[in-house]
Amino acid sequence: MSTDEAWRRQRDLAVTKHAAAEKAARDAQTSEARQLVEEFARTARERGIEPVRLKARAYNGRSRYRTNLVGWYVHPDRSLAIGVNGAFYVLGVPASVRSRLFGARPLPQDPLLVIGRGAKDGESISLRELLQRRLTAGNGGV
Repeated sequence: MSTDEAWRRQRDLAVTKHAAAEKAARDAQTSEARQLVEEFARTARERGIEPVRLKARAYNGRSRYRTNLVGWYVHPDRSLAIGVNGAFYVLGVPASVRSRLFGARPLPQDPLLVIGRGAKDGESISLRELLQRRLTAGNGGV
């Protein structure tokens, strides 16, 4: 085996190990975030915080669509919600006539531990803090 081949194999092994470590870290964060979301739904029910029928917003910001989802908005701009089923929803959808007529159907997403990571300063917040703020607001809203 030439030194070039050995170097390539070593590099490929390092890349593979790095990718596996990143995936493990991402999976651990997703698991922790899911636990926070499920705990939020349980606590909201225990505190008697009333869930509402959720609406989705078109990406262009001009239209709002009804959904078949019931839960709690957790972000002040109503772009994120937790369903009564304990699932996390991003309520942004493509604008469409179909959604206007029949409603939008956002799918559950994997929650992130930091909401808005990479956004402008002051626009990111930990999921834990965001959910705590919503619980503190009670039935008063987001």
